[in-house]
Amino acid sequence: MLRRTYDGQLCSVARTLEVVGERWTLLIVRDALMGITRFDGFLNSLPIARNVLSDRLNGLVDHGVMERVQYQDRPPRHEYLLTGKGRELMSVIVVLMEWGDRHLPLPPGPPAMAGHTGCEGTVRAELVCDSCDEPVPATTVALRVNAAATPNPQP
Repeated sequence: MLRRTYDGQLCSVARTLEVVGERWTLLIVRDALMGITRFDGFLNSLPIARNVLSDRLNGLVDHGVMERVQYQDRPPRHEYLLTGKGRELMSVIVVLMEWGDRHLPLPPGPPAMAGHTGCEGTVRAELVCDSCDEPVPATTVALRVNAAATPNPQP
């Protein structure tokens, strides 16, 4: 049986999944990146139960990915805005979109594309070496354990 948390995992991916790894969370972030900010807007965009949406939004706020801002007094109404930490998830969303478009394509083409607001060009994700500053194909990348950060490194 799968556990519901990744306690005890010394892994950046596992820690990140604790915040954004639930089924609806990245779709909420995707919609926020597309400009949706209000609870009803997320409800209209996603086939999600109200209580689940509320839980996911609260979790994103608790982790500093979004902030809850009141926009109306009577009755009190709030919108959910991405923080800087939340906007950094754009690269994750772009990589997932590219992977889906490449491996699970739709006949009419991609349903959305990432565009550069400065020149209207299309944005793509790319791995770049921090030493030589060259683009690096995924097939030439190896994940390595950082022995300095891991008490009992695994091969």
